[in-house]
Amino acid sequence: MVLMDNDTERPPVRTVRRLSRPDGASRGRGGQRFVLIGLILASVYSMFPVWWLIVAATKDRVGLYQTNGLWFSGMHLWENLHQLFTYHDGIFLRWTANSFLYAGVGSLGGTLVALAAGYGLARFDFPGRNVVFACVVGSFLIPIALLTLPLYLLFSEIGLVDTPWAMLIPCLINPFSVYLAKVYTESTVPYELLEAARLDGAGEVRIFFSVVLRMMTTGGATVFLLAFVNTWNAFFLPLTVLRGEKNWTLNLGLYNWTGNRLESGVDLTSLVLTGALLSIVPMAIMMVAMRRYWRTGVTLGALK
Repeated sequence: MVLMDNDTERPPVRTVRRLSRPDGASRGRGGQRFVLIGLILASVYSMFPVWWLIVAATKDRVGLYQTNGLWFSGMHLWENLHQLFTYHDGIFLRWTANSFLYAGVGSLGGTLVALAAGYGLARFDFPGRNVVFACVVGSFLIPIALLTLPLYLLFSEIGLVDTPWAMLIPCLINPFSVYLAKVYTESTVPYELLEAARLDGAGEVRIFFSVVLRMMTTGGATVFLLAFVNTWNAFFLPLTVLRGEKNWTLNLGLYNWTGNRLESGVDLTSLVLTGALLSIVPMAIMMVAMRRYWRTGVTLGALK
């Protein structure tokens, strides 16, 4: 047996370089940049029509047709506003009041009805509850345009055409709002609290107004906001059931001005653009004022 000396030279050991895996933070930063770029592009795409509308509302007739549509060419906004508010005896202010009436009162009543119906579907066990809920889900899948003609025929029979009730009554019933109210009720109103209130002697009506509504503030605000925006932007229903211009909404009135661009020597295009700019201000104020409620409400519905 031959013993090898420890000093015997050994072949050199080759160092193997191990490829490191990118850490989670790097991957996260890459994904965040991608999402941020997508959000920026989506924001620019969404704000582009609003920017064009702001620029167009500041121009006179010559600047509107002969200058760059994406940049200012003189400040004539106050002149356009004065002409808008005084044209045709201030009919634009009447249309604005009508829109606030239909969207505000109708959405408030519709929210109350939706919360009551959603609470009943979520916390009461009665025969046919699943069938009723299936009808609710199926009904909000039907386009509103298909229901406009039956509503017109019904209101014609009872004499409600060309009255505010022709707009307010359809706003009181919104199946999608009932669905949202049911989801929010299941997430926020526990059975134990309702049983405790019943043991204390509270009736069902008192429980709903004193307990359920207070716990459903976030969900109710979300339902009201969605209903308000939907009613404010409604067009086909008021076009069908409203005849006289004194009962028109903003959208319907501006649409009528669009069809008559030149009337009595007045360029109605500038009035339409200025009125369209003003019509988005109430919704913007509503979104900003209620952002605390609808942010939490959307998250709550998503978790459910």
